[in-house]
Amino acid sequence: MLPLAAGAEAVAGAHDKLKEITFRSLSSFMSEYKYSTLAVHAGQHPDPQTGAVNVPLYLSSTFELTGIGTDRGWDYSRAGNPTRDRLEYALAALEGGHSGHAFTSGMAAISALVAMLKAGDHMIAPQDVYGGTARLFNQIVSGYGIEIEYVDTSDVANVEKAIKKNTKLIHLETPSNPRMVLTDIAAVAEVAHKHGIEVSVDNTFMSPALQSPLALGADIVMHSTTKYLNGHSDGIGGALIGSTPEHKERFLLVQKAAGGIMSAFECFLVLRGIKTMPLRIKQHEENGQAVAEFLSKHPKVLKLNYPGLKTHPQYELAVRQQKGFGSMLSMDIGSRENCAKFLAAIKIFLNAESLGGVESLASHSATTTHASVSAEEREVMGITEGMIRLSIGIEDKEDLIADLEQALASF
Repeated sequence: MLPLAAGAEAVAGAHDKLKEITFRSLSSFMSEYKYSTLAVHAGQHPDPQTGAVNVPLYLSSTFELTGIGTDRGWDYSRAGNPTRDRLEYALAALEGGHSGHAFTSGMAAISALVAMLKAGDHMIAPQDVYGGTARLFNQIVSGYGIEIEYVDTSDVANVEKAIKKNTKLIHLETPSNPRMVLTDIAAVAEVAHKHGIEVSVDNTFMSPALQSPLALGADIVMHSTTKYLNGHSDGIGGALIGSTPEHKERFLLVQKAAGGIMSAFECFLVLRGIKTMPLRIKQHEENGQAVAEFLSKHPKVLKLNYPGLKTHPQYELAVRQQKGFGSMLSMDIGSRENCAKFLAAIKIFLNAESLGGVESLASHSATTTHASVSAEEREVMGITEGMIRLSIGIEDKEDLIADLEQALASF
């Protein structure tokens, strides 16, 4: 066993080495390896002190200082934690960004995104944005004197028309939740940048494996890490990935000042999930395509929303903008009563909120994702009482199709 003093010196050296590895040039790391290799190794190098292959879980709220005003790289976990550092590095690498920032939830990440707006600022958001985001914007953010304008962002002309002199941010959600409406990220970014406006993109539905908003011209990417990044329905978190040093400074300030940071344990779970994300996404997508093709021919499905079908009005945009079509879809089966019977009949699918986990989920959009908005607002958004959102998991696709078939036969 090392003497106490020698042990402390070794730990300090290991921490210094960790910081050096963790914050080495992202651009050189990303250009050196392909995506699946990045997912396994970005931020996940062996621990320099012990050689542990898995990222250590630093369950410490505070860290010993080396003197007055000096430390080994960390002082208090709200400001920074070695486990969180590893995840944030991985997030930046996967999205091709300058820095990553982990928060307690997807909604905390969006809160951090808009935290730097000021009273009198104007922002643009999708007309059919996720209900939780609309609730945050309408019931909290608007109270700070920030003006939020909702437009159909699938038409870039609508976005350009909505821009004002005080517009500071355009927040996109593509595909939208749950209608699977796409927005042309590159086109919106081009318009926004002409006016000096930043563009943020909620990339939760696609994951970094299937869509790269920063490469398309967006400035900031947002995720609910709860979904495909974690992938196992056992943790809640959110993330922002910025593209500039100013974004890093901005979001570090919000993390430290507002304190909505992801816990070390949640970071550990997301890092674990990221390692298998490329493999999971392949199976998710294969199943999603098979389920969508089955449902597209079913007489009880009145409308199906899945960008991977050539009948989707934005199929060509999906091919151009995305690296795949994902495993999220929604369908209209006619009425609330039909939805109740369908959800009572499913056996493999679970009647549950959330998405992106290995298990398949089904939910009634009007009473889950958009329960917080009024019926009138849901009508404008296109959220009907007969809409079911499906998150297709990684089970056997034939079993999933059989389950859907018998559930649709229940009404």
